[in-house]
Amino acid sequence: MTDFFADIPQIRYEGPESTNEFAFRHYDPEAEVLGKPLQDHLRFAVAWWHSFAWPGGDPFGGQTFQRPWFGDTMDLAKMKADVAFELFAILGQPFFCFHDADIRPEGETFAESRDRLDEITDYIGGKMEESGVSLLWGTANLFTHRRFMAGAATNPDPEVFAYAAATVKSCIDATHRLGGQNYVLWGGREGYETLLNTDMGRERQQAGRFLQMTVEYARKTGFEGTILIEPKPQEPTKHQYDYDVATVYGFLKDFGLEDEVKVNIEQGHAILAGHSFEHELALARSLGIFGSIDMNRNDYQSGWDTDQFPNSVPEVALAYYEVLKAGGFTTGGTNFDAKLRRQSLDPADLVLAHIGGMDVCAAGLKAAAAMLEDGGLEEARAARYAGWDGSDLLESDLETIAARVEAEGIAPEPRSGRQERLENYVNRFV
Repeated sequence: MTDFFADIPQIRYEGPESTNEFAFRHYDPEAEVLGKPLQDHLRFAVAWWHSFAWPGGDPFGGQTFQRPWFGDTMDLAKMKADVAFELFAILGQPFFCFHDADIRPEGETFAESRDRLDEITDYIGGKMEESGVSLLWGTANLFTHRRFMAGAATNPDPEVFAYAAATVKSCIDATHRLGGQNYVLWGGREGYETLLNTDMGRERQQAGRFLQMTVEYARKTGFEGTILIEPKPQEPTKHQYDYDVATVYGFLKDFGLEDEVKVNIEQGHAILAGHSFEHELALARSLGIFGSIDMNRNDYQSGWDTDQFPNSVPEVALAYYEVLKAGGFTTGGTNFDAKLRRQSLDPADLVLAHIGGMDVCAAGLKAAAAMLEDGGLEEARAARYAGWDGSDLLESDLETIAARVEAEGIAPEPRSGRQERLENYVNRFV
């Protein structure tokens, strides 16, 4: 045990009337919603990188956090793991997620980094056995080190591609050993800053083959979890090959992976792509590639990815409405890819941020479930498209349709989309 969270109690559900800041007001893990416990719907996970590895910097300033485990030794990496599992216990968090660089210090060579990953994987595995906490997903950090400044899979240097491939292999191995339910690929720098020095066709082929190799190796090792891609537009590069759900789907189709790979969708990335979170979720559901979510939010006055904890029940409710329509999570879950503000220095801030996020998600999911049970939105949608029921237009052709329009004197009048009525309907639940 460490003393980092000294005097912070285990967080329990006390109900909406509670004024205790160290209690859940909406998240009752055992409460049943649509016949399933709330904890099984939400499948919360803590992001190791933001909660334990992030130093508190931003594009205009450096480190503000002083954590006792910050440093480049294995002993400090193990202290970080000790603190992580203490937070999981305080919150009752069932899952966590990690990059390799979050949990082990970088070595002088690839072999040293891999050996350190193996050592910390064994250490974390022991803590998982003791606590019952599980791994939602693992991934590789292929964007922070300067070697990846021009990308990983899309790098013009084949040796960087090789180093990235070896890194992904080691991370799949670690994820598999820890019983991870998914493996995520996020192309943090898989893009370009200028077309003047970029061969887009070549880079796209490299990215496609890299993903094929990843799937092939994962299945060869017996890893049965879901392989996920996390879409991300622009930041930090001008263009990224995994811009949004639609872009990723086209990429998967092009390389024959649409039945092998799904998406992990982040709220903040959806906003940066010019979409809403629910848009990306609905599209992934309709394309059959919905997998998991990173839950956070952006500051709408900033033009970059601020990764804040969610605090809007209406926004979250619309997102979980799409998750429930997709049948809910299977291997996926709700990963808090969210970080404290750089002025939030106290250990209690980290606990309270997760409490708030978990309560907002619980309230949002319950509202989404209530809307789904009520059926008002689905009835309105069905009514709007009712004219298509039984229609053979899509099996016809332009000449036949044109003749029919003239023969039948078809002259349609526009009908109200009733947007305000539906917005008022949603507000009844949130």
